Amino acid sequence: MSKPSMPLWFKIAVGAAILWTLAGVFAYYSDVTISEETLAAMPEAQRAAYEMRPAWVVGAYAIAVFAALAGAILLALRKKLATPLFALSLAAVIVQMGFVLFGMNVIATLGASAAIFPAVIIILGAAMLWLSMTGQKRGWVG
Repeated sequence: MSKPSMPLWFKIAVGAAILWTLAGVFAYYSDVTISEETLAAMPEAQRAAYEMRPAWVVGAYAIAVFAALAGAILLALRKKLATPLFALSLAAVIVQMGFVLFGMNVIATLGASAAIFPAVIIILGAAMLWLSMTGQKRGWVG
C-alpha cells in the first residue's frame, strides 16, 4: 500500500528544514574551526563566553545539528526515524542553550537580547519535531 501524497506545504516545510539544518551544520563547523584572528576580534565578553564553554556543550551542539540534518533528510525520504532524531536534536539544543544562557550566565554578561536567537532555535527545533510527528500521524511519513 502506498503512502498518501504529501501536500505542498509539507514539502516546502521539509525543504526549509533541510536548508535550516544545513545552516546549523555550517554554523557548527565555523564555530569549531574559528581562527585566532576572529576570536581576537570578538568583544571581550563574547570571547570569554566562547572560551569558557565546556567540551560537552560543544558536543551537545554537534548532536543537535547533525541529528537535525539527518532527521530533515529522512523526513524528505518519508522515513519515520526522522521523529526520534528530531527529538534527540531538540533535547541536545535545550541542554546546550540552557547551559550557555543560564549555566554560563550569558544573559547577565551580554544582555537579554542574547536569549532571542537561542529561543528561535529551540522553537524551530520543536517545529521540526512537530512536522515529523504530523507527517507520521497523517500517513505521509512512515
